[in-house]
Amino acid sequence: TSANSTLGVTFNDATTFNLTANATITVDNFVCEEGGKQNAALFDVARGTVAFAAAAVAKSGDMKISTPSATLGIRGTSGLVEVPEGAAAKNASNVAIKLYPDADGTVGRIEVNDRAGARLGFLTQGASGFTIRRGAGGRFAALPLVISPQQALRDQGFVRQVHTAQSVGRQIVTQKRIQRLQNPSRNNPARPPGLQRQNGLPNRPGAGQPGLQRQPNAPGLQRQGLQKLRPGLPGVKRSPKEKR
Repeated sequence: TSANSTLGVTFNDATTFNLTANATITVDNFVCEEGGKQNAALFDVARGTVAFAAAAVAKSGDMKISTPSATLGIRGTSGLVEVPEGAAAKNASNVAIKLYPDADGTVGRIEVNDRAGARLGFLTQGASGFTIRRGAGGRFAALPLVISPQQALRDQGFVRQVHTAQSVGRQIVTQKRIQRLQNPSRNNPARPPGLQRQNGLPNRPGAGQPGLQRQPNAPGLQRQGLQKLRPGLPGVKRSPKEKR
């Protein structure tokens, strides 16, 4: 997002992100199949403040959010990730991770690991958080974050926005799923390989058969409109349906 923009993104399982201004995320992996046992997602927050609301993937599979200094295992919940401008893996102190209740009031769990996979801590209470800082020996540590009333009020505004985006996105996802179920042939049209129709005209005999190719600019042939052949060859007559 740019300096004067925000963005709400909802995935097929209803997992939703809300990016504030000057934020960047990357979708490294997203696998979601209804009833699947290998559902997984990995989102990378590179900078800025990003609120999220987890959904099916976090509950049925493995959802992770990575930052320059820590990797989060999301076990069904809402939260906030703040990566300061200019943070890099070698000096990525002060990355903030916060856990907040879902829209229905339930609170999930966030497991916090360093980039190598070592456990730094976990969050299980609403309005709680960690600050990731470099400690002795260059190792990162998760220090409890004291959230002031002003910060909590601001954070809750971001979380309400992501819950609103999730509600709207869930409706769109549901509508599209219903359309796919009602019109399976429309979404997966069965056409022989190489067969293509233009202008709604019926396919001519021999079109698309193996080994037959249409030669552009062939002698005696002219092109008009969308690759439609004009009559004029000996023995070729225009049918009434082709008249304009």
